[in-house]
Amino acid sequence: MGRLVVIEGLDGAGKRTLAEALTKAWHDAGASVATLAFPRYGRSVHADLIHEALHRGHGDLGDSVYGMAMLYALDRRDAVEEIEAALKLHDVVLLDRYVASNSAYGAARLHQDAHGEFVRWVRELEIDRFGLPVPTVQLLFRVAPEVAAERAERRAATEEGRAKDAFESDDELQARCARVYDQLAAEAWLSPWRVLDGGTTHDAAELVRVLDLP
Repeated sequence: MGRLVVIEGLDGAGKRTLAEALTKAWHDAGASVATLAFPRYGRSVHADLIHEALHRGHGDLGDSVYGMAMLYALDRRDAVEEIEAALKLHDVVLLDRYVASNSAYGAARLHQDAHGEFVRWVRELEIDRFGLPVPTVQLLFRVAPEVAAERAERRAATEEGRAKDAFESDDELQARCARVYDQLAAEAWLSPWRVLDGGTTHDAAELVRVLDLP
């Protein structure tokens, strides 16, 4: 079985760039890598509903913390077989966002921390009930909320179809989410975490060596 590696962080943190660098480094080291990003826009009806709700579609759906969290969870539940198959075929399965994203953003929206009811609910729903695989390691790509906001703004201005959504536009939400992420990482929620400074240039090959995966 391969190893399940998850990259977490704020919107605009640079997770996609890190994923691309790690994938190349693992390939260069002779490892096979499968990648997947959540939500699976364009592939999952649940993900597409998320996108529409975040841009003010479907009435007040986007205002419901538990309603949106359920859509995120259902998107991942429908991907369980894909993830498990990839773990059988590849040395590493690298995910851009996973269960911790649901916990961090939902808790932040409710002004809770990592010890609150919402984080427990997400774990019971996604891991215990839906049977999502537990990560081998989670990487928190940590940047200051204002830096992430600047990157998200720049991405929205330069990439077609990447207009900022309701979460990305809420600076206070992003700051609260960053605090919840820090707590989840400090407590090794679900699995071990490694915190990476998003303001620093990382040697992907060295990071792959340190992770010792596979």
